Amino acid sequence: MKRVVFDTDIGIDDAMALLFLHFARDVELQAIVTGFGNASVDSTTRNALYLKEKFGIEAPVFRGATEPIGPSLLRGYPDFVHGRNGLGDIDIPDLGCRAESQPGAQAIVDVVRQYPGEVSIVAVGRMTNVAAALELCPELPQLVQQLVVMGGAFGFNGHRGNVSPVAEANIAGDPLAADRVFTSGLPTTIVGLDVTEEVIMDRAYFDSLRKDAGLAGRFIYDISRYYLAFHESVTGRYACPVHDSSAVAWLLQPDLFTTLDSTIRVATEGIACGQTVWAAPGTRYETNGWDGLPVCGICTAVDSDTLLQLYADTLASAVGKPSR
Repeated sequence: MKRVVFDTDIGIDDAMALLFLHFARDVELQAIVTGFGNASVDSTTRNALYLKEKFGIEAPVFRGATEPIGPSLLRGYPDFVHGRNGLGDIDIPDLGCRAESQPGAQAIVDVVRQYPGEVSIVAVGRMTNVAAALELCPELPQLVQQLVVMGGAFGFNGHRGNVSPVAEANIAGDPLAADRVFTSGLPTTIVGLDVTEEVIMDRAYFDSLRKDAGLAGRFIYDISRYYLAFHESVTGRYACPVHDSSAVAWLLQPDLFTTLDSTIRVATEGIACGQTVWAAPGTRYETNGWDGLPVCGICTAVDSDTLLQLYADTLASAVGKPSR
């Protein structure tokens, strides 16, 4: 059984990833921690609570970070990607549940301390909550089983940044937090644009989810309309890359990916702000900014066909399960 804390700025692709986790076999969601990013923290928390109610997710929801801990490359929220409410502007009813009173970073620490060595953190938004958890609990790297991050771009497979030539949105939204997390010693695997841009869901795929995956498939179909229209306006294709759900796929089936061990730094200022930079472990440079750093894993290749099948099969398993 995989115990998971899901750290998220719930927009459209985050919601798809949350349902992937919820219906995956051998996963026990311990907490959903929200943060700013795809929308305000008020909106992402509401979105998490909405999915909790609609799909009977038992994990408690904790409200997390409202702003970055350092300079950010980004301003405002990408409503042109996720809609004003973060879920493609679908109607969201009044909710009967509320977020827990405990702050998100403290919730991460408490869950990890309750199950030392057993908890995986899947972080698909800014690194702000994890950085704050490290501040509260410096021994967190020794207590966490693994951290799986959707973020970054390292240039593999020809993929670069999506908010600047070199920066990816999750990292660029709080570069300082990301640099602290990647140099902390947390056992980290980074699932970046290098592989998420290699996995594509097209019109036929979403049609199939709507047909075969019950309520979850119909919900994903509905929220994806806005997201697909955005991507079509950029690429000319009515299709989207699979970002956050690729991080979940790494948790569930890591053999779908090829990884490279490396040390990671994040540029925190200047025109490269938010850039994720990798180096071979132990290499000596003229700067001491790389000396003695822990190793992270970078995903450099992916079996996209099998990943897409895993997602479809997992959502199809949702058919007939209780929901609200």
